[in-house]
Formats: sequence, C-alpha cells, structure tokens
Amino acid sequence: MRALPRRALPRLALAVLLLATAPAALTACASGDEDTTLRVIASPELADVAPLLDDLEDDTGVKLEMTYEATADLAGTGRTAYDLAWLASDRSYLLRLRDEGRTRPESTPIMRSPVVVGLAPGTATRLREDAPGGRVSWADVADAAADGTVRFGMADPRVSDTGRAALVGVATAAAGTGTALREQDVTCDRLRGFRSGHTLTAASSRQLTADYPAHQDDANALIAHESELLSLNASGKLRHPLEIVHPDDGMVLSDFPLLLLDEDQRSAYQKVVEWLLGADAQRALMTDTHRRPVNQDVTPAPELRADVGNALSFPDRLAIVERLVTDYGDPTRQSADQVVFVLDFSTSMRGARMADLRAAFAGLSGADRTATGKFARFYRGERLTVVRFGGRVLEERTVTVRGDADLRSLQRTVAEGGYDDATAVWTALDHGYRTATAAAHEQPGRPVAIVLMTDGENNTGIGYEEFRRRHRGLGDAAADVPTFTVHFGEADAAALERAAAATGGRMVDANPSSLSDAFKEIRGCH
Repeated sequence: MRALPRRALPRLALAVLLLATAPAALTACASGDEDTTLRVIASPELADVAPLLDDLEDDTGVKLEMTYEATADLAGTGRTAYDLAWLASDRSYLLRLRDEGRTRPESTPIMRSPVVVGLAPGTATRLREDAPGGRVSWADVADAAADGTVRFGMADPRVSDTGRAALVGVATAAAGTGTALREQDVTCDRLRGFRSGHTLTAASSRQLTADYPAHQDDANALIAHESELLSLNASGKLRHPLEIVHPDDGMVLSDFPLLLLDEDQRSAYQKVVEWLLGADAQRALMTDTHRRPVNQDVTPAPELRADVGNALSFPDRLAIVERLVTDYGDPTRQSADQVVFVLDFSTSMRGARMADLRAAFAGLSGADRTATGKFARFYRGERLTVVRFGGRVLEERTVTVRGDADLRSLQRTVAEGGYDDATAVWTALDHGYRTATAAAHEQPGRPVAIVLMTDGENNTGIGYEEFRRRHRGLGDAAADVPTFTVHFGEADAAALERAAAATGGRMVDANPSSLSDAFKEIRGCH
C-alpha cells in the first residue's frame, strides 16, 4: 500500500475523531440531556437530604434548587413559582386541591417515617409501668399530659406537616373508632387534657428538634417523626437519648412524596424520582436521615425495623382537618377552661344515683383507666366549680387543678354533701350563669361552660321563662357560655333539650348508660 502524504495525516486524525464522537453527540441531541435546574418548595424537615443533592445532580444532570418553608398544605404558596414540591406529607394539599376542583399532580412517595413519641428515660419508665402490658398509647400520653407528668414539644399543626400529622394521630385515637376522623368526631374537642402538656413548639419539627437540647428542663417528651428523633439521639446534644415509643393505638405514617407541579418538567422529574428510588440512594437516605426505605430491595437498618402497627388513616375532607387544627388553636397560648357543674342533690338522688355521680367524678379525676377516660379527665390548670342544689343552692366550691389534692377537695364536695327535698332546676342554673359570667369577666378569653345534671322536674323557685329572661339580661358574656344538660332518672327531657339548645349546648341522656359515660361525652364539647 502506498503511504499517505504527510500533510494528509492531520485531516485523517480529525476525521477519526469526528467519527468516534458522533454517536455520543447524536445521543445527547436525541435525549435532550442538557443540565436542568428545578425549583422545589420543600418541608423544612427535608433539609437533611441536602448532602445527597450534589450526587443526584452529578448522576442525572438535574439540579434541585430547594426552598424550605413550613406550610402544611402549600396554602399561600405560589404554586407556579415552583416546578416540584417535596413534602413530609401531601395529604392536606391534595384535599385542598380537590375542594378547589384542581387537578391532582403526580406524586411519588420517596421514603417513610411514622410520627411517634420520644420520652425522657424516667418518663418512659413511668408510662410503661402504668400502661397495660407496658405498651404506651396516645391515650396514656394524653393522661400523663393532663396530670402534669408529660410536658411535650410538638410542631405547630397550623403550619407544620409533622405537627398536623401528630394532631390527627392523637385525635383519631381519641375518637376511638379505628377509622379516619369523621365530621362527628371533631364536633367536640377531646384533646384539652393532651394540649395542657404542650410546653414547647416551633413552626417546623426541624426547628423544634434544634431547639430542644436547650429546653430539656421544660419538656420531657417530643412528638415528631421517628427519623427526627433518631437523628437527635445520634447528635450527642441530649443529656440522655430519648426513648422512642410507637403508640399502641396507631400512628400516622409520612411518606415524604415528591410532587410534579410543572408538567413541562416531567422528563427531569422522572429522572429525579428514578434516582431517589434506586437502591444506592435509598440506602444513603436511610443512613443519613434515618427514614425507612420504600424500595423493597433495601433492608431496613436495625433501628428502623420496629413495627409501626396500626397505620392511622388521614381524614378524607379538608374541613375536618381544618376544624381540628382550629379547635387546637395557637400552641403558644395556654388557655385552660372553666367548667361549672350544677348538680342535683335532691333526695331522689340518694343511693345508687348518688353513687353513680360520685363514680363519675372519681373517673374524671383519673380513676377511669379506659382510653376514653384518659382523654376526658380533668387536667392541670383547669378551673372547676361544683354547685350543689336542691330547692335552693346548697353549696358552691371552686378549685383550680394543680394536683391530686385539688381533685380530692372537689370529690369531697360531691361525696359529703347533704340533700334537700325540693328541686329548683332553673334557680340553680341561673346561679350557675352568674358564676360563669363572673369568671368570664375576670379572665376574658377563658372558655367557660356549664354542665347541668338533674334527675327530676323543677318544682320550686323560678320557672324556665324567668330563667331565660335573666339569662338574656346577663349580656354577651352569658351568651357565650353553653349549657350541656344531662338527663337522668325522671328529669324533664324536653325542658333540658330546650335549655341546652337556647344556650348553644346540647343534651346527653345518661339513662341508657351511666353518668360517667354522659360526663365523658360532654367533656370534649365545651
């Protein structure tokens, strides 16, 4: 073969180089593999995935530009300003979209973590000793919060996905139905005792866990994701690691979904999802953030193998969630209720009926160890008034619950009081309203309610119409105080229904069950 001219060699090398690189160039053009930046609105809890994002960009060519904001359902967030959303939970957001008639975006769960309780060691030991079989429930936590044993930190459910999931979990357990919360389950707030233990809060659980080491004397428990508590324990910032409790009555499970907000970015979104769900990324997420993998090929780390048990369902209507959050209120404001119990001590209450009443008060003071009893009990800081009546007001006693001594004092009023031959229902209720309105004037903003229990008909004192005239004369303070009536024995059900409806309360019939059950039913409704 004849040798090529010397000057032809550079041209040949260039041709070979072009032939070698052409397939790669053609592939890049065909796949549109240019680097892409996606704007992501993310729950603050997800800031711990940041170290992995450089690897994601290197492997996929997709950069995630993260903005962390505590917004439970993306309310007030400009959806068009972001390509993706990465949330602790998208449940509230999807319910809001449904209510607004908007299209549900594609959503892919990336990892999982249940909302659980972290308890200081001594507190954990105490709760386990008192819990059946040592299995601590949300009811046990609520009971311990009510008596002052547990002082917990929890993110603000008005803005935090985690705080909202925790609140839904506790409220679902309090409802005791075993199903997702329904409208009737949140018409009465059963979480007042639980809320009395809420002493530390923040806009997000990430901020909450960052603040907690400096507040270990203020709170002996944290309610947050299992992953966040494991990370906090591993940080070395605590005097003693928190014992992680998976409540026996169920937990809400967060799945940290990645949502596609801008359909034009579907290709890049799919690359990110595929990378995050890959075995290597799932192991890295598990190791770095202590969240449970969704990839079934990845074996969970030993600390993530605890059974989550009953995964509680999220409500299927946003209005239910919003009512629950509104009733819970601002966790930075502690506002204990006052309840005025107007109790019939006519002679017809002697014997078994009075025993039933005394058992009811003992149960509300902590003797009732059922789940409903633990949620309904009197709680620390609550102000309680007992008005005993017969043909007239026989006695009035008020205590603010600071401990067992106050509850014993109240029980003595019920247990040791004498009787009277007549029954002045409306005179007694009028007296109860004067006590209630005085309390409302003394501390504006404190919720006040009346519970009226009688086993007979009014046979002395003022009549119903005179009571209503006097009630109207007390003004707005009285109008804001509902009366919950308890029908017992031979009481006039129609009259009690009428009084409850006129004052914004409702009547409960104790005859089919007991006074204990009737009082527990009322407890969450004031």
